[in-house]
Amino acid sequence: MKTFHCDVCGHPLFFENVRCLQCGSELAFLPDQLALCAIEPGHDEGSWRRKTRHGPDAAAPLYRLCINHTAHQACNFAVPASDPNPLCVSCRLSRIVPDLSVPENHVRWYRIEVAKRRLFYTLAKLALVSVDPPDGEQDGPLFEFLADLPGQQVFTGHADGVITLNIAEADDEERMRRRLVLHEPYRTLLGHLRHESGHYYWERLIREGGRIDAFRAVFGDERANYRESLADYYTAGGAAPGWQMRYVSAYATSHPWEDWAETWAHYLHMADLLETAASYNTRLALPGRRQASLEEVTNPFEGDVSDFHGLVGQWIPLTLLLNSLNRSLGQDDAYPFALTRQSLEKLRFVHDLIREAGPAGADTGAPRWPGERTEMQAA
Repeated sequence: MKTFHCDVCGHPLFFENVRCLQCGSELAFLPDQLALCAIEPGHDEGSWRRKTRHGPDAAAPLYRLCINHTAHQACNFAVPASDPNPLCVSCRLSRIVPDLSVPENHVRWYRIEVAKRRLFYTLAKLALVSVDPPDGEQDGPLFEFLADLPGQQVFTGHADGVITLNIAEADDEERMRRRLVLHEPYRTLLGHLRHESGHYYWERLIREGGRIDAFRAVFGDERANYRESLADYYTAGGAAPGWQMRYVSAYATSHPWEDWAETWAHYLHMADLLETAASYNTRLALPGRRQASLEEVTNPFEGDVSDFHGLVGQWIPLTLLLNSLNRSLGQDDAYPFALTRQSLEKLRFVHDLIREAGPAGADTGAPRWPGERTEMQAA
C-alpha cells in the first residue's frame, strides 16, 4: 500500500483516514483514481469534489460518499456521481454483512471491510478488478460475512465466486486462539481474504483461462480428491517433514488448490509490502553483492516490472529488515516464512500469469449483484 498525502497541506495520510489531522480537511478514497484525497462539498446537495490548496476547481468530477459511510461510518470510499449504486465498488461486493443489531458486530464488520478495501486496492492495482464498473454493477468476488449459529458452524472459504468469512476472525483473541490451535505462524483478516481471492482467480484465470496444463506442471493435479486431501492433512497433524523445500506454507501441502491459494496470497503480500517500501523511498544494501551499494526499492506497480528475480532480490532483504524491526520491539517476526527455489518458481508463475492477464483480467465474468443484504435478512 502506497502512502498518501493531503492535497491541501501535504500531511501524510493512512489508507483508512477520513480527516486530515493537520488541516482538518475531509478525506475520501476515490477508487477511479486509486487515491486518498481531500474533498469539499460540490454544487449539488450531498456531492463532493476533490479539494486542492489552490482553491475550488469547478471542472473537477463530482462524487457521493458511500452509503456505508453516511449510515454506518464503516467506509471511506467515494462513488462517482454518475454511478447509480449507493454503495462503493468495494462495499457492493459484500452480499451478506453481519447482523448489525448485535452491538459488537459493527466493530467486526468495520475491521473486515477495512481488510477487504485493502484487498480491492491491490487487485485494482494489478488490473484484476474494475475501479469503475458500468451501470452500478460490481466486479470481482462476492463476500458473505457470517456468524456461527447454534448447531451451524461457519467455515471460511470460497465457492462459485463467493468468499465466506466467519466474523469471529475479526476478534483478535479468537483469531489468535485458532492460529495457535492450527499451528499457523501467520493468520490475519487480510491474509484470509487474499488467500480466498486466490481460489476465485484460480477459476477465472486458470480454469476459464485455459491454463490447466500449465498449472498442473507447477502445482500438481488438482483432480486429487479435495475433501480427502484436507482430511489426510489434518489427520496427520499437518505437513510432512521437509515441506519447506517446496511450499510457501505447511497448509499449501494439503492440495494443489491450497498450494495455489497460499502462493497467490503470498504474491499479494509481496506486491503490497514492496509498494509500501517504495513509497517511503526505502533503499537497501542487497546481500550477496561485492559492493553493498544502496538500491532503491522498486514499486511493483510502476514501470517495467517484468524482472521477477529483481523483485525477489529486493523482497528478501526487505523482509529481513521488517523482521529485525519487529524483534527490536520485542515482537514476533512479521514475516515468518522462508522462500526456496521451488516456492519461488510458483510465485513466478503467479507473477507471469497476472502480467499476461493484464487489464483484461478485470473482466472476470463474475455474477452481478445489485447490492448487499444483512445476515439477518438472508435468514
